[in-house]
Amino acid sequence: MSIDADAQRETGLTEAEVAALRAEGKSNDVPARASRSVRDIVRGNVFTRINAILGVLLIIVLSTGSVIDGMFGLLIVANSGIGIIQEIRAKRTLDRLAIVGQNTPQVRRDNVSQQIPPDEVVLGDIVELGPGDQIVVDGEVIETASLEIDESLLTGEADTVHKIKAAQILSGSFVVSGSGAYRATKVGRDAYAAKLAEEASKFTLVKSELRSGIDRILKFITYLMIPAGALIIYNQLFSSGQALRPALNGMVAALVPMVPEGLVLMTSIAFAVGVIRLGQRQCLVQELPAIEGLARVDVVCADKTGTLTENGMRLSELVLIDEHDSDSVTRVLASLAHDDPRPNASVQAVGEAYPDAPGWTQSAVAPFSSAKKWSGLSYGEHGNWLLGAPDVLLDPGSETARHAEAAGSRGLRVLLLASSDLAVDDTAAPGVVTPRALVILEQKVREDARDTLEYFASQQVQVKVISGDNAVSVGAVAGSLGLPGGDSPIDARDLPEDSEQLADTVENSTTFGRVRPDQKRAMVGALQSRGHTVAMTGDGVNDVLALKDADIGVSMGSGSAATRAVAQIVLLDNKFATLPYVVGEGRRVIGNIERVSNLFLTKTVYSVLLAFLIGLSGVLSQVFHFEPIPYPFLPRHVTIAAWFTIGIPAFVLSLAPNNERARSGFVSRVMRLAVPSGLIVGSCTFVSYLLAYAGPDATETQVTQASTTALITLIMIALWVLAVVARPYTWWKVVLLAGSVGGYLLLFAIPFCRTFFKLDPSNVGATTSALIIGAVGIALVEVAHRFGSVLRNRTTLRNGQNET
Repeated sequence: MSIDADAQRETGLTEAEVAALRAEGKSNDVPARASRSVRDIVRGNVFTRINAILGVLLIIVLSTGSVIDGMFGLLIVANSGIGIIQEIRAKRTLDRLAIVGQNTPQVRRDNVSQQIPPDEVVLGDIVELGPGDQIVVDGEVIETASLEIDESLLTGEADTVHKIKAAQILSGSFVVSGSGAYRATKVGRDAYAAKLAEEASKFTLVKSELRSGIDRILKFITYLMIPAGALIIYNQLFSSGQALRPALNGMVAALVPMVPEGLVLMTSIAFAVGVIRLGQRQCLVQELPAIEGLARVDVVCADKTGTLTENGMRLSELVLIDEHDSDSVTRVLASLAHDDPRPNASVQAVGEAYPDAPGWTQSAVAPFSSAKKWSGLSYGEHGNWLLGAPDVLLDPGSETARHAEAAGSRGLRVLLLASSDLAVDDTAAPGVVTPRALVILEQKVREDARDTLEYFASQQVQVKVISGDNAVSVGAVAGSLGLPGGDSPIDARDLPEDSEQLADTVENSTTFGRVRPDQKRAMVGALQSRGHTVAMTGDGVNDVLALKDADIGVSMGSGSAATRAVAQIVLLDNKFATLPYVVGEGRRVIGNIERVSNLFLTKTVYSVLLAFLIGLSGVLSQVFHFEPIPYPFLPRHVTIAAWFTIGIPAFVLSLAPNNERARSGFVSRVMRLAVPSGLIVGSCTFVSYLLAYAGPDATETQVTQASTTALITLIMIALWVLAVVARPYTWWKVVLLAGSVGGYLLLFAIPFCRTFFKLDPSNVGATTSALIIGAVGIALVEVAHRFGSVLRNRTTLRNGQNET
């Protein structure tokens, strides 16, 4: 299809041409944001390994008609619900934040300007531009009136770019000043910002050692449950000769406690509470395990602009050419800043420093442009005044020019205030320039930036400043904040291409300027290749790919929609200083989950041991011709055994303060306590049950008494495991332990509870033996714990010496 260029330049496309282009697929069909749909979120949280295990067991129990014994099925709802609610909440918040994607460009069609949704722009459309407008598709400038474009979201370069006719402009940038129009040359997936977004569009979950560790445990348990379930079924149905219903109940009672279902729930709750706490600090966590990931980070890659500095400038120093000229210079600066029709960041900083304008009447105006590098105002009898780049307005050999160059080498922005013999709108302007003062500006360093860097240093977390801005400027800011190596910046244009050499350079340096988007991504990969866990902060489209590849992506709330979509954490208040709170919250979550994991996995170990012992007794009974032993507990017994030894205490402990440093090796550390403790609990419980079991001809009362005896032993030792896990003690932990003991005393003391849960401690001899065996088990758990502590301390000492 051909379009007449001259007609298009004047009037834009016709509706017929637009329809034809849209039919050809040449519209701005932007790729979907890189986030999961509600359907994917629900599916990901419902169809999990633990829900599958519990679901099968729930169906078996319900098939027997025993609804009470299926109470554990509520955990399926809880496990899924927490994750679904949190992720959907984060998704909706992001959708509300996607302001950039909702911009409505002004498009000229049939010589009429109209606002349309960005996805309705077609190839060849003429898009009109004014200050603040977002550029939604790539194009070529066809009209310009001092058009200044900010491309920092694409390149990281803070300076605006002056656009002349036929200049290329890219989607994702926006207009700072001036006006103009451009013809759309690339739309949809061909546009620059869309290509970056599409490359990052595949949704990936944050790496989580806790989640992967728990999944490994669940996988192992799944394999154990197959032989354990087969042994229990054989024992209950064939060896013991029980009816189908009690046999199935016994099997489920044996298998349910093997599954650390509460651990998954407590993990979700701990993460969710962490997310709520961080939300109160204006920090949006898109994925629950992201706060864990940031707690494990040992390198933070941060941008300069918007992270260490604010998006603005401030006056650092005013250097007068004539010391007696102070009053007139300050009046001129105040007037220039007040009367500038489109003040940039530098002029705004001057205005903040000198707010009291004298009220002069202007006679001529010359807006700032990148082409001439100065702006100016004429005030009749008060003179003609220029504010611009010293290297343009001054003789390079003058003393003032050398002073300006020296200040610029320190990363400061220097402007020259000068008077002129010509009106600023004269065609020969600026004319004869007389320097009056050097206006030295610096970027506004965030007040909390130094404290944030010092916090990370105290936590052995390295900070790498990676910016698209001038390397000298980046180094000046980093050096002023005391960042080690910050005063020795590296220009990324000199970085080696070889991956190993790049890794060496990035490993040993801290400050980088003029970094391209592809280099940011390569630098993240280089750090990861050296075993680092990397967090990347950013706000622009140029940061998207690096955020995607980093272990944890952190976006500023004011950043681009694509950046917010791929990041796991969004700082809604745009404060880098929020990150220490995220790290602290992550450490609290990790430390507490590791603590409560000991409780849940102890239960798993003793449940597996009991199941195998009971199952093996059925097999051996056929060989040695003795009566097999049925499983001692009903599913309801298993439920109440966990109430005050695991469930409620684990919930409290998972929310407690915890400042322990995140360490790897979650599964091995937990197993060091859980395995010996579980073996002791299971063995003692089995022995206690054997002593109380009255044989196959036992009455229902005797069966209940034997189950109660085993349950007492189990509860006693499990409570001591809780006491070990709760160390070191504080007043609230003592109250928690006392409350757990009191809860069980009430269960056994209240007649209704004894009847409902089928408890009968009335056999004095059996109960006494249960207490004695429980005391022996407590002593064994204490010995195992102390022996394990000695081994852990030796391992820690040895690792510390190796690191040294």
